[in-house]
Amino acid sequence: MSETPIPPDTSQETVPGGIPLLDQIAPDVADEGGNEVVIITGCSGAGRTGAARALEDLDWYVVDNLPPAMLPALVGMMSPVGGGVHRLAVVVDVRSREFFADFARALEQLKELGVAYRVIFLEASTDTLVRRYESNRRPHPLQGDGTLLDGITAEERALAPLRRFADTIIDTSRMSVHDLTRHIRDVIAQAGDVPLRITVESFGFKHGLPLDADHVLDVRFLKNPYWVDELRHLTGKDQPVADYVLSQPGARDFVVGYADLLAPMLKGYIGELKRYTTIAVGCTGGKHRSVASAELIARRLREHGFNVRIMHRDMGKE
Repeated sequence: MSETPIPPDTSQETVPGGIPLLDQIAPDVADEGGNEVVIITGCSGAGRTGAARALEDLDWYVVDNLPPAMLPALVGMMSPVGGGVHRLAVVVDVRSREFFADFARALEQLKELGVAYRVIFLEASTDTLVRRYESNRRPHPLQGDGTLLDGITAEERALAPLRRFADTIIDTSRMSVHDLTRHIRDVIAQAGDVPLRITVESFGFKHGLPLDADHVLDVRFLKNPYWVDELRHLTGKDQPVADYVLSQPGARDFVVGYADLLAPMLKGYIGELKRYTTIAVGCTGGKHRSVASAELIARRLREHGFNVRIMHRDMGKE
């Protein structure tokens, strides 16, 4: 790794746009507090925003376009335990202009704090960057009075030292937004870090279908406990009602089979970057059959290893 970085001064060489060249980058070190810090940087137009959004989907706290000098203070506010921020992703790049010169000093301060960090560097071919900028019709941050190519070349020079010390370099030239998201997930996520949020929701058709339902199961073909006097005042969460509903011929096998049928598809959702899904189970009023069936589906999906929450939208409505 490199020697201790020397803070840039006014005599330091600059590139067009007034961005000093970074001479040295501090190495990362072991983290004693359990916090995780990822720094996203790289070429403008290479997908930093997409990478940041991918990390947000993984429940990281993301700060975009942070002046590097503020990085140590922000890290110092993290909480390794409890409900505070313990996974922080920061996008740092040449948009911060002269503040970008503080990058090496900020990384050295993280080293002194004992904070482990990873640097993810995004880049793309010059042709790709030109095409992307021409399509969105925005100027390059270092373009100034020059051409787009001038800005891209200037940024490449400014970022060259940082690129050499990056932990991960991702070339996005041939990547779609979804490809980049998958790649970031693979780089960052550990097993179990990419949960699929499943909601099993019972409802009554007479109150309307849930607007956000991805799957709808109609259990109105089962006999209705409403017409049994001793069960009418109960709900599908009460054992007598559940027994009545699920002991009907084929009922339990149907409900369990439905959950088993969904399981491979739900696992496929994770690979296709779908982070949440709602399974709606409906009967007439949303009090008896749908509730009992939804409870069983939720239990079965948990047996498949999914994280499931259950809601009974219309239970209690008369």
